[in-house]
Amino acid sequence: MFFGTYTPKIDDKGRLFLPAKFREELAEGLVVTRGQERCLTVWSMGDFGKLTDRLREAPVTNKGARDYVRMLFAAASQEVPDKQGRINIPPMLREYASLTKDVMVIGAMNRIEIWDPESWRQYSEEQEQVFSELSDEVFPGI
Repeated sequence: MFFGTYTPKIDDKGRLFLPAKFREELAEGLVVTRGQERCLTVWSMGDFGKLTDRLREAPVTNKGARDYVRMLFAAASQEVPDKQGRINIPPMLREYASLTKDVMVIGAMNRIEIWDPESWRQYSEEQEQVFSELSDEVFPGI
């Protein structure tokens, strides 16, 4: 499980140091791809496989499903962290998420998200009030 917020850097070669707490779970490999809200999403190979299995069940006659699969998989990059815990972030993905040197890496339960710091700040501020009101919708009866 991934949680917490971290502020690693992307080096001049486009490599990101994964937070140390995330490295063991991702040591065998991962997939980094477009996320929603213009961030990147990092999945362990196992969880990406589960996502893929669910997407296979979506009918190809559904335009939304086709569009989602195209966007997700066209940008996907399979990576294996090096001995220092770095992964490559391809240029296309860095551009998509407006990533430069400074980034925000957040744990989001079964995935990691990589954000441009200013985008994350704006998103967080916008979601603060919404978050406090979502519990009934997400967890009815609690």
